Amino acid sequence: MTTDTQTFTLAARVLHWLMAILILTMLFIGVGMVASVSERHELLIRIHKPLGIAILVLAVLRLVVRLRHPPPPLPADMPALQTLAAIASHWLLYALMLTLPLVGWAMLSAGGYPVMLSESLRLPPIFPVSPVAFAVLRHAHAWLAMLLYLTFLGHMSAALYHGLIRRDGVLSSMTGYRPASHVHELPRQP
Repeated sequence: MTTDTQTFTLAARVLHWLMAILILTMLFIGVGMVASVSERHELLIRIHKPLGIAILVLAVLRLVVRLRHPPPPLPADMPALQTLAAIASHWLLYALMLTLPLVGWAMLSAGGYPVMLSESLRLPPIFPVSPVAFAVLRHAHAWLAMLLYLTFLGHMSAALYHGLIRRDGVLSSMTGYRPASHVHELPRQP
């Protein structure tokens, strides 16, 4: 069986797009939580906690998939600075996908709040109760969420740049869709 070295594995693509949806959802829920003091606030919190843990679990799984199946190479003609930015931003995204849920979990633990995944499934605390630690972790969680949002926007912008302007196959390596070539060969001269 041959593999396409210009395309991410199916597992990597499914995890990528699933996590993109979850992270976008989580960012909007987080903004809604900060902006709301109504009954919706409690509903958003009940969604936010298990969604954060799901992102953490999927991020670990995604990291395993990436380490077992390296991504396709970047275009050889990409400037060195863009290549460095691409590599650094991907690892920053992985770090944030792992760190942000852990900081949120630690924050709730420090505040003495349970991390409920369902009505009956409760995660153990991972940090001792401490009002000072809760305040620090709460600010850290908010700043990390903002950094994730900005990194996500940069990642999406770069993907669109590669897909719409450079048309170099970087975006299609994650979509799995490769349009038919529009290049026509010239007839050979006899």
